Amino acid sequence: MVTRKEDTPQRLANRKYEEKNKEKRKATSGNFQTMIPRELFEKINAFLKEYGYTKVELIQAGYEELLARHDTDFAKLKDGYDDFFERELEQFKKK
Repeated sequence: MVTRKEDTPQRLANRKYEEKNKEKRKATSGNFQTMIPRELFEKINAFLKEYGYTKVELIQAGYEELLARHDTDFAKLKDGYDDFFERELEQFKKK
């Protein structure tokens, strides 16, 4: 059973602040609350520390990479690729 620590003025102030700002914080940020194997977790953390990346940067980069796999226009923008694919050229000919 979890027991609360003794109330101190600082703890009371923290709880009051948390209660007051809880909805605002939820509206501006999110949390995936996911679990990964410890070995993978440690490898990722070591990589992030070695190269100075944050976990947020990791998530953003991963999201952009996955998005590029499914969105041709985004992939071309991301890679600086300005030529057209064959499928796109055929669409222009039809118009």
